[in-house]
Amino acid sequence: MLSAGFGCIGFSWMSSPACTELEIITMNWLGKLLGLPEEFLNCSDGPGGGVIQGSACEATLVGLLAAKEKTTRRIKTLHPDLDEGIIKAKLVAYTSDQSNSSVEKAGLLGSMPMRLLPTDDKCRLRGSTLLEAIKKDEEAGLIPCYVVATLGTTGTCAFDVLDELGPICNENNLWLHVDAAYAGSAFVCPEYRHLMSGVNYVDSFNFNPHKWLLVNFDCSAMWVKNAGYLIDAFYVDRIYLAHDKQGQALDYRHWQIPLSRRFRALKLWFVLRLYGIEGLQNHIRRSIRLALRFEDFVKSDDRFEIVTEFSMGLVCFRMKGDNSLTRELLGRLMKRKRIYIIAANYKDQLIMRFVVGSRLCEEKDIEFAWNEISSQATEILA
Repeated sequence: MLSAGFGCIGFSWMSSPACTELEIITMNWLGKLLGLPEEFLNCSDGPGGGVIQGSACEATLVGLLAAKEKTTRRIKTLHPDLDEGIIKAKLVAYTSDQSNSSVEKAGLLGSMPMRLLPTDDKCRLRGSTLLEAIKKDEEAGLIPCYVVATLGTTGTCAFDVLDELGPICNENNLWLHVDAAYAGSAFVCPEYRHLMSGVNYVDSFNFNPHKWLLVNFDCSAMWVKNAGYLIDAFYVDRIYLAHDKQGQALDYRHWQIPLSRRFRALKLWFVLRLYGIEGLQNHIRRSIRLALRFEDFVKSDDRFEIVTEFSMGLVCFRMKGDNSLTRELLGRLMKRKRIYIIAANYKDQLIMRFVVGSRLCEEKDIEFAWNEISSQATEILA
């Protein structure tokens, strides 16, 4: 409520010093809490830093546009005779076929073809697959530019292999962006940070505190290794934007798509101060314990099967047999409106996704949900 009520327009330091400086501070706090490399933080000696975007969709597009400008300038330097329009028409991006729809949409908005690459049996994008796609496009005269790796895919919460993707991107001058929209919150717990091994290779990293870290929408945390590439892509100046602190103070208007911005850092500040490190870790661990409780219910009923390995607060399951059974169950649950379940596809199987994310969720809610699912399955089979 306070964030929405403040009338500051935080596009520059001069327009609202508090809005800008609190964002710098809270993004440093959050980056340290996740265990990100220091080079991504505003407090490092390098050109990196953090910014709060409105959504992971925006962050993916911001990364794509920065990569587009960076690659165009690099190719132009190597081949001064080439027209910029021709260079940009040859750029291509890559992600997995399990990535969020917003990644594909970023390619559309940024006028860059987004290749949806196949994943392994654990729904992960592997280095060999990416390398093969890069070589194929280079042979066709195209210019590989941008890669989006997902840590915690929408369908099954799978983790692309950064340790394999990272070196390939670095060696081939591709911008590597990480979309950890949901699962990134779990990295506040040290026991899950191995899942982002290889993050030192990436150019930008994003997750949504508004998804699982108790912050109200909209608050999407994005860090970049070199903010200069964002500024190169988005810098536009006018006399009414100028101030005497330019070059000394950070102006977030050069780090994002819109000019103006809300006081989002205040929401992040409240949550970090109210819960602290231990409180946030307890929230994540509690959600995962409750999801494991639901998985136990599924495993105890031979009419159902767990489809993919348990991941974070997500359980992927289905009714055994033809997809029509799971489809009918989903239809009944949605029509009754007592619980909300989202579907996904996995290897030609229709699956159901049960996720725990609310701080208000209790074990009795898990039991309620399972009883609803189980009773409807009984009616279907009857």
